[in-house]
Amino acid sequence: MTRCFLPFYLTALLLSHLTTLAQPRTPVSYVNPLIGSAPSRTPTALRHSEAGSELKGQTIPMVGRPHAMTNWTPQTQATEVKCIPPYYYNDTRISGFRGSHWMNGSCVQDYGSVTIMPLSGPLKTRPADRASTYSHTDEQATPAYYRTRLADYAIRAELSGHTRAGLMQFTFERGGDNYVLVEPNSDEGQGFVSIDPARREIVGYNPVYRIYQGAGQSAGFSGYFVVQFDTPFTTFGTWQQNTPTPNQRSAQGKARNESMGGYVGWTGKPGQVVRVRVGTSFVSLDGARQNLRAEIPDWNLANLCQQTEAAWNHELSKMTVEGRDTDKALFYSALYRTRLTPRIFSDVDGRYPGFADDSTIHKADGFAYYCDFNLWDTFRAVHPLLNLMDPTRNGEMMQSLVKKAEQGGWMPIFPCWNSYTAAMVGDHALSAVADAYVKGVRNFDVPTAYEYLRKNAFDVNTDPQSYANGQGRRALASYEKYHYIPLEDSVWQAFHKREQVSRTLEYAYDDFCLGQLAIALGHATDAQQLQQRSQYYRNVFDPAVTYVRGRYADGRWIADFKPFAQRSSFITEGSPAQYTFFVPQDVPGLIGLMGGKSQFVAKLDTLFDGGHYWHGNEPNNQIAYLYALAGAAPKTQARVRQLITDEYDTSPGGLSGNEDGGQMSAWLVFSMAGLYPVCPGTTDYVLGSPALDRVTIRAGAKPFVVEARNNSPQNVYIQSATLNGKPFTQPTLDHATIQRGGTLTLTMGSSPNFGWGSGK
Repeated sequence: MTRCFLPFYLTALLLSHLTTLAQPRTPVSYVNPLIGSAPSRTPTALRHSEAGSELKGQTIPMVGRPHAMTNWTPQTQATEVKCIPPYYYNDTRISGFRGSHWMNGSCVQDYGSVTIMPLSGPLKTRPADRASTYSHTDEQATPAYYRTRLADYAIRAELSGHTRAGLMQFTFERGGDNYVLVEPNSDEGQGFVSIDPARREIVGYNPVYRIYQGAGQSAGFSGYFVVQFDTPFTTFGTWQQNTPTPNQRSAQGKARNESMGGYVGWTGKPGQVVRVRVGTSFVSLDGARQNLRAEIPDWNLANLCQQTEAAWNHELSKMTVEGRDTDKALFYSALYRTRLTPRIFSDVDGRYPGFADDSTIHKADGFAYYCDFNLWDTFRAVHPLLNLMDPTRNGEMMQSLVKKAEQGGWMPIFPCWNSYTAAMVGDHALSAVADAYVKGVRNFDVPTAYEYLRKNAFDVNTDPQSYANGQGRRALASYEKYHYIPLEDSVWQAFHKREQVSRTLEYAYDDFCLGQLAIALGHATDAQQLQQRSQYYRNVFDPAVTYVRGRYADGRWIADFKPFAQRSSFITEGSPAQYTFFVPQDVPGLIGLMGGKSQFVAKLDTLFDGGHYWHGNEPNNQIAYLYALAGAAPKTQARVRQLITDEYDTSPGGLSGNEDGGQMSAWLVFSMAGLYPVCPGTTDYVLGSPALDRVTIRAGAKPFVVEARNNSPQNVYIQSATLNGKPFTQPTLDHATIQRGGTLTLTMGSSPNFGWGSGK
């Protein structure tokens, strides 16, 4: 059944009887976009989070198509400041409805956004003054539709969206003076609006500025918008510094933090309905108008909602599941959150602004151009999930990275707002591209991709200006000289400074991935050198303490060493104990360094049983699956199921900290399905313990089914398994096996079976 378009007074009644309806529920009907919009209450988040934002999922109820350029969301936070999303569930007042470019679950910035706010009564422009109370009992959020009631103004607000455009409908319950405000959310105070009464339009733009590398500098493009009204307005004007100027047709911001925008108004009767549609673009006002014309040619909110819902059902149905309704809600809500970013950045005609300092308007021929890659997070499971479920789209994302490299001169490391950032450690475009290639994705320029990936890995950027701008691998000279990054190299030209051990570990893994690509492409010399570099992790592993440890250039280890310290200067957002297990490319080698499988498993137990594991920090995400690679598959099964139970639920606080571009949800999708890509860049998945009775993966011509017999919250252990009717005893599954289709049947029980998956 649809959840798009329900009268307010029917919602509670209808939803309360949803389970009694004969009509089967569609995947989108299980999605709750409010999950993660309140502070986390999960055990590891409460134990390990330090910064206030680390406790928050940082998700917002995004309405629009999968990977939309612009998402439509209620606004409770009127800013584009770093780490502040447009919406927090615990806020009590709404100051507008935003066309947002917030990066899903991040701690970055919104940018190029525009806010629409309806009012009744006196005109108010300041967000804090105009904000209205609302109630969550009046709130309905789906991927295709959002609505609420602005209680202070007695206005019912509804909205839906497409990829680059949105449609809003406001019902003014009161008569009298009614207004709609349009505000470019420029914290720099450089927004622009222009009003055309004859066309019933407000157009404008919000210039985009960078954070991280190049902080405060222009990103070289703006968020453009064309706002159209279905109702002729009788009054209009602009405001600056919250002072309205009636009948003024345009306004240009000139000072930082200067509030400015435009408004239109009517003297209406009770029940007046006003519809507002908005086209957006990163290219121009003409681009925004063209996008609007192509995507929303009429004013029919119900039709748009149903079409967007159908688009989501198409995406979500690539994995269908059977199990308890609560588990379906958890699963499909997570799958939804993995399909929000990277975002489509090109207009309907393929045009997009050049990357970084390239001021040319380019055209994407035969692909959509994407931006906002949280690569430090998403290489782990988001892009592997796309390679499995939507390889063509992920190929277009890889082609987008290639185009960024061509236009900017270096393969970007963490590209956001169409710019270089150097926001996080590692060089994970190498992983993302290699993983796509080894899993059969070919719809991108592979030779050019390799050229720029190799440049990142081997060429030190000696140009101070471009290096400071975020181009080139951080601390590469030290890495090549010492075969690790010593503590003396503070890595000042990065947002995350120091963190030398984490960088060494991640570069070793990234070089392994590039080596896999080099082997596949026949670059034997490169492959040999990259294989050697993939072992550099050994140079920051101290055998005396059997943990990774900060090291000086002369080989000395840092003296003040606490493996379980929640923060260390040489570790990224975590502890040495956690990061010790980030050697996905050589788990057998790490096991050997620790003295063997029993010692390795004991060290894993210490991490979990001592409360040192932090699920909300991504380098931990593969750790529970390492037991299986050490012959202790039942421990993986138990830990994974416990993490699913402890670290996720369907409440607004049901995420274990920042969602980070969909990574926390991609972990959940894979884990509830019973497998996880421990080492992207290879074709293996490690088996865990499916939380669902049956999962159908449509990754090839034939579906692949994971069936968990006798599954329950207590029966978490695999007793036996068959693959297409034949006994299966391996703890790993190959990507090609899933693509060919078939059935993996797991018989579950309440007692561990250490014989299964042990390799004996």
